[in-house]
Amino acid sequence: MHKTPQLYLLLFTLYWAQGLPVGFMTHALPVILRAQGVSLAHIGGFGLLMLPWGIKVLWAPLVDRYGLQQIGHYRSWILPAQFFSIVILIILSFLPIQALNQPVYLLAFFMALFLMNSTGATQDIATDGLAVRILKGDQQHWGNMLQVAGSRLGFIVGGGAILWVLDWLTWQTTFLLLAGMVSLNTIPLLFYREPHHFSPTDRARKASVPASFSVLVQSYLRYFLSSRTMLCWLVVLCTLKISDGLSGPIIKPLMVDLGLSLSQIGLYITMLGAAAALCGAGVASLILNYMQRAAALVIFSLCKLGSLAAFAVLAMQYEKGISVQPWLIYLVNALEDMFASMLLVVILTLVMQYSRSSHAGTDFTFQVSVMALVSGSLYTLSGIAGDQLGYQTYLWLIVMMATLCLLPIFMWKRSLAGSVMSEQDD
Repeated sequence: MHKTPQLYLLLFTLYWAQGLPVGFMTHALPVILRAQGVSLAHIGGFGLLMLPWGIKVLWAPLVDRYGLQQIGHYRSWILPAQFFSIVILIILSFLPIQALNQPVYLLAFFMALFLMNSTGATQDIATDGLAVRILKGDQQHWGNMLQVAGSRLGFIVGGGAILWVLDWLTWQTTFLLLAGMVSLNTIPLLFYREPHHFSPTDRARKASVPASFSVLVQSYLRYFLSSRTMLCWLVVLCTLKISDGLSGPIIKPLMVDLGLSLSQIGLYITMLGAAAALCGAGVASLILNYMQRAAALVIFSLCKLGSLAAFAVLAMQYEKGISVQPWLIYLVNALEDMFASMLLVVILTLVMQYSRSSHAGTDFTFQVSVMALVSGSLYTLSGIAGDQLGYQTYLWLIVMMATLCLLPIFMWKRSLAGSVMSEQDD
């Protein structure tokens, strides 16, 4: 048996390794592109790079079904994925940033990032499946706290640190350092011996995981239509990330236009914001010891809505030509990252709660993919809307939509209360 601290360390390092390249693509890349004069519409188009995270449910059944028991079912997927991520980061280090204005280099850059995202998405399926299998009861929200913390630490390094060090390190050195850090985060996995998760009954269920996408969708529709609570939860999954998808390509370019430098954004926005997210993840885990998950989801969603409204106020100041103090931008961003992290901890805990143990990776991935697909689709389109409407109008429109998206959460919470009353009557 593995001790709980060792399991937590393993999950923390795995999610940290995943967060490094994702941090670059979601935090550093939009800033670099905007600083080079790229339009919001084109920046939004780079959301296609995140497509594998939205469609990874297509191959999640394969990860749940096949694995080498000698190495460890999920470990046999995670180890090769870590290795390929390291190789791709090394290849990226030889693509000079100065040549990205040339079509051949830009295409090679895009393809390498897309392949790295596909590899990371596959690793995420296996890591989530492993987490669902090894974390029990109260371990779940602590494990999800470490997932968020590890990912956010990856964002600090992969997003903020890159912007910061690009002022004094070469592009190649920066990416070789990223590859080295992913390698270091692989060490706990090398010494971990994954237990045999599947009993004969579980193996029979696992073998029944549908491989056909159409059959898979039908299977999950039956699962989510099995009760009113599950149907309401599916609606929550479909609406929860709408505001994130719509605001994704807008926030960082807004900061560039507000006058922040790459170093300021890297150090005080991405790195400080990720540090605030780490604190938020810890606070959320403590709160979940004393508060019901449904209540926490409501409260954290309201906090996130407030931080989004604060960004709309900053946009209003910008379009009126009113100077905004940098410390105020840093504060608003830190609060937004903290509330987003708190919300993510409770979301992932609920996603894990609704994942059946015999379909751990597929169930977890399906729910996360629903959110990622909604967010990623809107990310790609939102740059165009932002260009047309301007920061202020567009952000206030997002605030209104986010407010409406609270309704499914209240409906789901009400259905939970109704289920409890029905059980008491029985």
